[in-house]
Amino acid sequence: MLQYDVAIIGAGIAGASIAAEIAPNCRVLIAEAEDRPGYHATGRSAAFWTESYGGAKVQPLTTASGPWLTDPPAEFSESGFLSERGALTLARENECEALAAFIDEFAGSGVAMERLDRRDLESRISGLSPEFVAGVYEPDCRDIDVARLHQAYLRTAKRAGAILQVRSGLTKAIRGNKGWMLTLGGDQVTARVLVNAAGAWADEIAAIAGLSRIGIQPFRRTVVQMRVDPAVPVDLPLTLGVKGDFYFKPESGRLWLSPHDETPVDAGDAAPDELDIAIAIDRFQKVVDWRIEAVEQKWAGLRSFAPDRLPVIGWASEARDFFWFAGQGGYGIQTAPAAAKLGAAILLDRPRDAMVADIDAALYDPARFG
Repeated sequence: MLQYDVAIIGAGIAGASIAAEIAPNCRVLIAEAEDRPGYHATGRSAAFWTESYGGAKVQPLTTASGPWLTDPPAEFSESGFLSERGALTLARENECEALAAFIDEFAGSGVAMERLDRRDLESRISGLSPEFVAGVYEPDCRDIDVARLHQAYLRTAKRAGAILQVRSGLTKAIRGNKGWMLTLGGDQVTARVLVNAAGAWADEIAAIAGLSRIGIQPFRRTVVQMRVDPAVPVDLPLTLGVKGDFYFKPESGRLWLSPHDETPVDAGDAAPDELDIAIAIDRFQKVVDWRIEAVEQKWAGLRSFAPDRLPVIGWASEARDFFWFAGQGGYGIQTAPAAAKLGAAILLDRPRDAMVADIDAALYDPARFG
């Protein structure tokens, strides 16, 4: 029977990133239920890094991750993972109060924000509906090369000795005095520590291990790829509604559009709902007067949130050999470097990396749920 120090359940961005951080110090197994890592969430991301995304309590992880994503260590990647984009949040007349609250939420945080009036908006986006009278521009928003980042984490973990095992869903976990006996895709292994990086399945993994669920809920998020007229400007910022009812951005000459939906679903292979697609298109047509020439692709992914919508990073209160690394919502990729370094420091009981030295880990501790 194979023996490991740490078994990580899930090989998406969460499992891959924490594996890369801890593998130089212990024997690590990454167990993935699907045929390939990152199938349900990481691989279906809209791929942007925005400091305000997720709110003021997620922002420290995002901000800390930015410099590393821009200029990662040479042994991790030959080049960075971010490219210029910018973000533009729009508000109608009756949404200006929400826009002011959005700005106030990040006051003093260091997040760069520029308040815009109608004339400013017209200079940044053509054909904008006259309903939108104000906005906020975030110049530091970037696109993320998600696939390359995810693969770099997996490659780094493997180079440090971690074993990736696909088609290995966890079906049984028995806790003993020396750790866990795990059944993974028909194989049995032992591990001193079990890391729950299972995304939408995080609560299910806890239940299999005989521990309490936290209440992590998966939600469906829909994205549509369209060809539009006029052609999408390459420098178009990520464009969002302040009430969270739409966002769109350019991608390889096309437009990626989402109704910013969050439909509670069971963990599984999410598929786009035709009603959500219709809603996305309807909302888009009320934002700009661009003509939709074709809907070329459509897909849906999973985003999983704890009840307070903050990541869950730390030891389970009832089992100090069960480590939560889940609930990363839609910001798991943009916070990956800092979250992984914070998680690794807690798991290995070692000093924190300078990147996360000042981050309040109590915000993300599972103990907050009792």
